[in-house]
Amino acid sequence: MKPSVILGLSGGVDSAVAGRLLMEKYTVIALYLSIGPEASGEEDARTVAEELGIPFYAMDISQTLEEHVKAPFAADYLSGRTPLPCARCNPLVKFPALLTMADRVGAEYIATGHYARIGRSEEGRALLLKGMPSNDQSYMLSRLPQKVLQRVIFPLGDYDKESVRAQAEALGISIAHKPDSMEICFIPGDDYGKWLEDRGTCAPPGDFVNPDGAVLARHKGIHRYTLGQGRGLGVSGPHRYYVSAIDPKNNTVTLSDGSDLFREEIFCVSPNWIAIPSLDGPMEVTARFRHAKTETSCTIFPVEEGVLVKAHVPVRAPTPGQLAVFYNGDTVVGSGWIEK
Repeated sequence: MKPSVILGLSGGVDSAVAGRLLMEKYTVIALYLSIGPEASGEEDARTVAEELGIPFYAMDISQTLEEHVKAPFAADYLSGRTPLPCARCNPLVKFPALLTMADRVGAEYIATGHYARIGRSEEGRALLLKGMPSNDQSYMLSRLPQKVLQRVIFPLGDYDKESVRAQAEALGISIAHKPDSMEICFIPGDDYGKWLEDRGTCAPPGDFVNPDGAVLARHKGIHRYTLGQGRGLGVSGPHRYYVSAIDPKNNTVTLSDGSDLFREEIFCVSPNWIAIPSLDGPMEVTARFRHAKTETSCTIFPVEEGVLVKAHVPVRAPTPGQLAVFYNGDTVVGSGWIEK
Protein backbone atom coordinates (compact mmCIF):
# COMPACT_ATOMS: atom_id res chain seq x y z
CA MET A 1 0.00 0.00 0.00
CA LYS A 2 1.35 3.41 -0.98
CA PRO A 3 2.00 5.97 1.77
CA SER A 4 -0.34 8.98 1.75
CA VAL A 5 0.61 12.59 1.12
CA ILE A 6 -1.38 15.82 1.43
CA LEU A 7 -0.58 18.04 -1.55
CA GLY A 8 -1.08 21.78 -1.33
CA LEU A 9 -2.87 22.28 -4.66
CA SER A 10 -2.95 25.99 -5.49
CA GLY A 11 -4.53 25.95 -8.92
CA GLY A 12 -1.19 26.70 -10.57
CA VAL A 13 0.98 24.67 -12.92
CA ASP A 14 3.70 23.82 -10.39
CA SER A 15 1.49 22.11 -7.83
CA ALA A 16 -0.44 20.34 -10.60
CA VAL A 17 2.72 18.71 -11.98
CA ALA A 18 3.90 18.00 -8.43
CA GLY A 19 0.69 16.06 -7.91
CA ARG A 20 1.23 13.97 -11.02
CA LEU A 21 4.82 13.14 -10.02
CA LEU A 22 3.76 12.18 -6.51
CA MET A 23 1.15 9.74 -7.80
CA GLU A 24 3.92 7.39 -8.93
CA LYS A 25 4.86 6.56 -5.33
CA TYR A 26 2.12 7.95 -3.09
CA THR A 27 -1.60 8.10 -2.54
CA VAL A 28 -2.20 11.80 -3.13
CA ILE A 29 -4.91 13.89 -1.46
CA ALA A 30 -5.30 17.49 -2.68
CA LEU A 31 -5.88 20.39 -0.28
CA TYR A 32 -6.67 23.90 -1.50
CA LEU A 33 -5.95 26.62 1.06
CA SER A 34 -8.45 29.45 0.68
CA ILE A 35 -7.24 32.87 1.82
CA GLY A 36 -10.71 34.43 1.72
CA PRO A 37 -12.33 36.86 -0.74
CA GLU A 38 -9.03 37.41 -2.58
CA ALA A 39 -8.75 33.69 -3.39
CA SER A 40 -8.87 32.93 -7.10
CA GLY A 41 -7.46 29.45 -7.67
CA GLU A 42 -10.01 27.07 -6.15
CA GLU A 43 -11.87 26.30 -9.38
CA ASP A 44 -8.61 25.53 -11.22
CA ALA A 45 -7.37 23.42 -8.30
CA ARG A 46 -10.59 21.43 -8.23
CA THR A 47 -10.37 20.87 -12.00
CA VAL A 48 -6.77 19.63 -11.74
CA ALA A 49 -7.72 17.23 -8.94
CA GLU A 50 -10.49 15.83 -11.13
CA GLU A 51 -8.06 15.44 -14.04
CA LEU A 52 -5.57 13.62 -11.81
CA GLY A 53 -8.31 11.53 -10.22
CA ILE A 54 -7.37 12.45 -6.64
CA PRO A 55 -9.58 13.50 -3.69
CA PHE A 56 -10.01 17.25 -3.27
CA TYR A 57 -10.58 19.29 -0.11
CA ALA A 58 -10.56 23.00 0.67
CA MET A 59 -9.61 24.68 3.95
CA ASP A 60 -10.27 28.29 4.95
CA ILE A 61 -7.05 29.80 6.31
CA SER A 62 -8.21 33.44 6.18
CA GLN A 63 -8.19 33.99 9.95
CA THR A 64 -4.72 32.57 10.55
CA LEU A 65 -3.45 34.51 7.52
CA GLU A 66 -4.85 37.71 9.00
CA GLU A 67 -3.26 37.04 12.38
CA HIS A 68 0.15 35.81 11.29
CA VAL A 69 0.70 37.55 7.95
CA LYS A 70 -1.65 40.41 7.03
CA ALA A 71 -1.64 42.28 10.35
CA PRO A 72 2.17 41.99 10.82
CA PHE A 73 2.61 43.01 7.15
CA ALA A 74 0.72 46.26 7.78
CA ALA A 75 2.46 46.88 11.11
CA ASP A 76 5.90 46.41 9.56
CA TYR A 77 5.34 49.07 6.91
CA LEU A 78 4.07 51.53 9.51
CA SER A 79 7.22 50.94 11.57
CA GLY A 80 9.56 51.57 8.63
CA ARG A 81 10.33 47.91 7.99
CA THR A 82 9.93 45.93 4.75
CA PRO A 83 7.98 42.72 5.42
CA LEU A 84 8.39 39.38 3.68
CA PRO A 85 4.90 37.83 3.83
CA CYS A 86 5.58 34.53 2.05
CA ALA A 87 8.43 33.70 4.42
CA ARG A 88 6.06 34.30 7.35
CA CYS A 89 3.16 32.42 5.81
CA ASN A 90 5.05 29.21 5.08
CA PRO A 91 5.97 28.25 8.68
CA LEU A 92 3.02 29.91 10.44
CA VAL A 93 0.04 29.31 8.12
CA LYS A 94 0.50 27.23 4.98
CA PHE A 95 2.57 24.27 6.14
CA PRO A 96 0.83 23.97 9.54
CA ALA A 97 -2.51 23.79 7.67
CA LEU A 98 -1.18 20.98 5.49
CA LEU A 99 0.07 19.12 8.58
CA THR A 100 -3.30 19.58 10.28
CA MET A 101 -5.01 17.94 7.33
CA ALA A 102 -2.39 15.18 7.19
CA ASP A 103 -2.92 14.35 10.86
CA ARG A 104 -6.68 14.45 10.39
CA VAL A 105 -6.67 11.81 7.64
CA GLY A 106 -3.61 9.85 8.78
CA ALA A 107 -1.28 10.90 5.95
CA GLU A 108 2.44 10.45 6.56
CA TYR A 109 3.63 13.34 4.40
CA ILE A 110 2.80 16.76 3.02
CA ALA A 111 3.98 18.24 -0.29
CA THR A 112 3.96 21.49 -2.28
CA GLY A 113 5.09 22.65 -5.69
CA HIS A 114 8.02 24.67 -4.35
CA TYR A 115 11.38 24.43 -6.11
CA ALA A 116 13.60 23.05 -3.35
CA ARG A 117 14.89 19.68 -2.14
CA ILE A 118 15.01 17.73 1.11
CA GLY A 119 18.06 15.81 2.30
CA ARG A 120 19.15 14.04 5.49
CA SER A 121 22.16 14.56 7.71
CA GLU A 122 24.08 11.69 9.29
CA GLU A 123 22.42 12.62 12.57
CA GLY A 124 18.96 12.32 11.02
CA ARG A 125 18.21 16.03 10.67
CA ALA A 126 16.08 17.02 7.69
CA LEU A 127 18.06 19.33 5.42
CA LEU A 128 16.65 22.03 3.19
CA LEU A 129 18.56 22.14 -0.10
CA LYS A 130 18.42 24.54 -3.03
CA GLY A 131 16.34 23.73 -6.07
CA MET A 132 17.56 24.32 -9.62
CA PRO A 133 19.51 27.60 -9.86
CA SER A 134 17.05 29.23 -12.26
CA ASN A 135 14.10 28.98 -9.86
CA ASP A 136 15.40 28.00 -6.41
CA GLN A 137 12.90 28.87 -3.64
CA SER A 138 14.93 27.83 -0.59
CA TYR A 139 15.12 31.46 0.59
CA MET A 140 11.36 31.66 1.20
CA LEU A 141 11.32 28.22 2.86
CA SER A 142 14.18 28.88 5.28
CA ARG A 143 11.90 29.47 8.27
CA LEU A 144 10.45 25.95 8.18
CA PRO A 145 11.19 24.03 11.40
CA GLN A 146 12.34 20.42 11.67
CA LYS A 147 8.83 19.14 12.45
CA VAL A 148 7.75 20.32 8.99
CA LEU A 149 10.90 19.41 7.09
CA GLN A 150 10.83 15.86 8.49
CA ARG A 151 7.49 15.26 6.73
CA VAL A 152 7.61 17.44 3.61
CA ILE A 153 8.25 16.38 0.01
CA PHE A 154 9.25 18.78 -2.78
CA PRO A 155 8.72 16.84 -6.03
CA LEU A 156 9.97 19.69 -8.25
CA GLY A 157 13.39 20.11 -6.64
CA ASP A 158 15.25 18.62 -9.60
CA TYR A 159 13.24 20.45 -12.27
CA ASP A 160 13.20 23.93 -13.73
CA LYS A 161 10.13 25.95 -14.74
CA GLU A 162 10.53 25.22 -18.44
CA SER A 163 10.59 21.44 -17.97
CA VAL A 164 7.63 21.56 -15.56
CA ARG A 165 5.52 23.43 -18.10
CA ALA A 166 6.56 20.95 -20.78
CA GLN A 167 5.44 18.10 -18.50
CA ALA A 168 2.12 19.81 -17.82
CA GLU A 169 1.49 20.13 -21.55
CA ALA A 170 2.54 16.54 -22.26
CA LEU A 171 0.24 15.28 -19.51
CA GLY A 172 -2.69 17.23 -20.92
CA ILE A 173 -3.18 19.28 -17.75
CA SER A 174 -5.74 21.95 -18.62
CA ILE A 175 -3.87 24.80 -16.92
CA ALA A 176 -0.52 24.00 -18.58
CA HIS A 177 -0.31 27.52 -20.04
CA LYS A 178 -1.66 29.41 -17.03
CA PRO A 179 0.69 32.32 -16.19
CA ASP A 180 2.74 32.12 -13.00
CA SER A 181 1.56 34.31 -10.14
CA MET A 182 4.30 36.79 -9.28
CA GLU A 183 2.45 38.90 -6.73
CA ILE A 184 1.55 38.62 -3.05
CA CYS A 185 -1.52 36.40 -2.94
CA PHE A 186 -3.68 38.71 -0.82
CA ILE A 187 -2.82 41.97 -2.61
CA PRO A 188 -4.71 42.51 -5.90
CA GLY A 189 -2.61 44.06 -8.64
CA ASP A 190 0.52 43.87 -6.47
CA ASP A 191 -0.17 47.41 -5.19
CA TYR A 192 0.62 47.01 -1.51
CA GLY A 193 0.42 50.77 -0.91
CA LYS A 194 -3.20 50.88 -2.06
CA TRP A 195 -3.94 47.71 -0.05
CA LEU A 196 -2.65 49.37 3.10
CA GLU A 197 -4.59 52.54 2.38
CA ASP A 198 -7.81 50.62 1.69
CA ARG A 199 -7.25 48.78 4.97
CA GLY A 200 -6.86 52.08 6.80
CA THR A 201 -3.38 51.28 8.10
CA CYS A 202 -1.30 53.79 6.20
CA ALA A 203 0.99 56.59 7.31
CA PRO A 204 0.34 60.29 6.55
CA PRO A 205 2.46 62.32 4.12
CA GLY A 206 5.69 63.75 5.47
CA ASP A 207 9.06 65.13 4.47
CA PHE A 208 11.80 63.77 2.29
CA VAL A 209 15.05 65.00 3.86
CA ASN A 210 18.71 64.77 2.93
CA PRO A 211 21.29 63.21 5.30
CA ASP A 212 21.78 66.62 6.95
CA GLY A 213 18.04 66.94 7.67
CA ALA A 214 17.23 69.57 5.05
CA VAL A 215 13.77 69.15 3.54
CA LEU A 216 13.83 68.13 -0.13
CA ALA A 217 10.15 67.50 -0.87
CA ARG A 218 7.03 65.78 0.49
CA HIS A 219 6.54 62.02 0.54
CA LYS A 220 3.25 60.09 0.27
CA GLY A 221 3.60 58.13 3.53
CA ILE A 222 6.47 55.99 4.82
CA HIS A 223 4.56 52.80 3.96
CA ARG A 224 5.28 53.45 0.28
CA TYR A 225 9.07 53.32 0.59
CA THR A 226 11.78 50.76 1.28
CA LEU A 227 15.50 51.02 1.91
CA GLY A 228 17.50 51.28 -1.30
CA GLN A 229 14.49 52.33 -3.39
CA GLY A 230 15.44 54.59 -6.28
CA ARG A 231 12.28 54.66 -8.37
CA GLY A 232 9.01 56.46 -7.89
CA LEU A 233 10.39 59.09 -5.52
CA GLY A 234 9.54 62.10 -7.68
CA VAL A 235 12.46 64.14 -6.35
CA SER A 236 15.02 65.78 -8.60
CA GLY A 237 18.43 67.00 -7.57
CA PRO A 238 22.16 67.03 -8.34
CA HIS A 239 22.21 63.21 -8.44
CA ARG A 240 19.81 60.30 -8.42
CA TYR A 241 18.23 59.79 -5.02
CA TYR A 242 17.82 56.58 -3.04
CA VAL A 243 15.98 55.88 0.21
CA SER A 244 18.69 55.51 2.87
CA ALA A 245 16.63 55.73 6.07
CA ILE A 246 13.00 55.67 7.21
CA ASP A 247 12.08 57.34 10.51
CA PRO A 248 8.54 56.48 11.67
CA LYS A 249 8.82 58.67 14.80
CA ASN A 250 9.46 61.84 12.83
CA ASN A 251 7.64 60.62 9.71
CA THR A 252 10.64 61.36 7.47
CA VAL A 253 12.30 59.50 4.64
CA THR A 254 15.98 60.26 4.15
CA LEU A 255 17.27 60.39 0.58
CA SER A 256 20.93 60.20 -0.40
CA ASP A 257 23.14 59.38 -3.36
CA GLY A 258 23.16 55.75 -2.20
CA SER A 259 26.76 55.64 -1.04
CA ASP A 260 25.64 55.29 2.60
CA LEU A 261 23.54 52.17 1.96
CA PHE A 262 26.37 49.63 2.27
CA ARG A 263 26.92 47.64 5.46
CA GLU A 264 29.49 45.09 6.58
CA GLU A 265 27.75 44.12 9.84
CA ILE A 266 24.13 43.01 10.03
CA PHE A 267 22.31 41.97 13.19
CA CYS A 268 19.61 39.30 12.92
CA VAL A 269 17.07 38.00 15.43
CA SER A 270 15.00 34.82 15.88
CA PRO A 271 17.38 32.44 14.08
CA ASN A 272 15.93 29.23 12.67
CA TRP A 273 18.71 26.63 12.43
CA ILE A 274 18.13 23.78 10.00
CA ALA A 275 21.41 22.04 9.19
CA ILE A 276 22.74 22.52 12.73
CA PRO A 277 21.07 22.31 16.16
CA SER A 278 22.46 25.73 17.12
CA LEU A 279 25.27 28.13 16.32
CA ASP A 280 27.93 27.57 18.97
CA GLY A 281 30.75 29.62 17.45
CA PRO A 282 31.87 31.53 14.37
CA MET A 283 30.91 29.87 11.08
CA GLU A 284 31.84 30.63 7.49
CA VAL A 285 28.80 30.74 5.19
CA THR A 286 27.40 32.50 2.18
CA ALA A 287 24.28 34.58 2.73
CA ARG A 288 21.37 36.00 0.79
CA PHE A 289 19.93 39.23 2.15
CA ARG A 290 17.16 39.51 -0.41
CA HIS A 291 15.18 37.03 -2.48
CA ALA A 292 17.64 37.70 -5.34
CA LYS A 293 20.12 34.90 -5.99
CA THR A 294 23.18 36.97 -5.02
CA GLU A 295 25.19 35.33 -2.24
CA THR A 296 27.83 37.06 -0.14
CA SER A 297 30.64 35.36 1.80
CA CYS A 298 30.16 36.03 5.52
CA THR A 299 31.16 34.95 8.98
CA ILE A 300 28.27 34.51 11.39
CA PHE A 301 28.63 34.76 15.17
CA PRO A 302 26.25 33.75 17.95
CA VAL A 303 25.27 36.65 20.20
CA GLU A 304 22.85 36.60 23.10
CA GLU A 305 20.02 38.28 21.22
CA GLY A 306 20.52 36.58 17.85
CA VAL A 307 23.17 36.40 15.14
CA LEU A 308 25.83 38.89 14.10
CA VAL A 309 26.73 38.68 10.42
CA LYS A 310 30.04 40.09 9.23
CA ALA A 311 30.07 40.30 5.46
CA HIS A 312 33.41 39.92 3.69
CA VAL A 313 32.34 42.58 1.19
CA PRO A 314 29.83 45.37 1.89
CA VAL A 315 26.16 44.47 1.37
CA ARG A 316 23.81 47.01 -0.20
CA ALA A 317 20.76 47.94 1.86
CA PRO A 318 20.25 44.97 4.18
CA THR A 319 16.71 45.79 5.18
CA PRO A 320 14.95 45.30 8.54
CA GLY A 321 12.02 42.93 8.07
CA GLN A 322 13.77 40.90 5.39
CA LEU A 323 15.64 37.61 5.86
CA ALA A 324 19.30 36.78 5.95
CA VAL A 325 19.55 33.15 4.80
CA PHE A 326 22.80 31.29 5.43
CA TYR A 327 24.13 28.59 3.08
CA ASN A 328 26.85 25.99 2.98
CA GLY A 329 26.93 25.16 -0.71
CA ASP A 330 23.43 23.96 -1.61
CA THR A 331 22.44 23.40 2.02
CA VAL A 332 20.49 25.97 4.03
CA VAL A 333 22.27 26.31 7.37
CA GLY A 334 19.55 28.55 8.78
CA SER A 335 18.09 32.04 8.65
CA GLY A 336 17.39 35.11 10.76
CA TRP A 337 15.26 38.22 10.49
CA ILE A 338 17.30 41.34 9.75
CA GLU A 339 16.88 43.74 12.66
CA LYS A 340 19.54 46.40 12.04
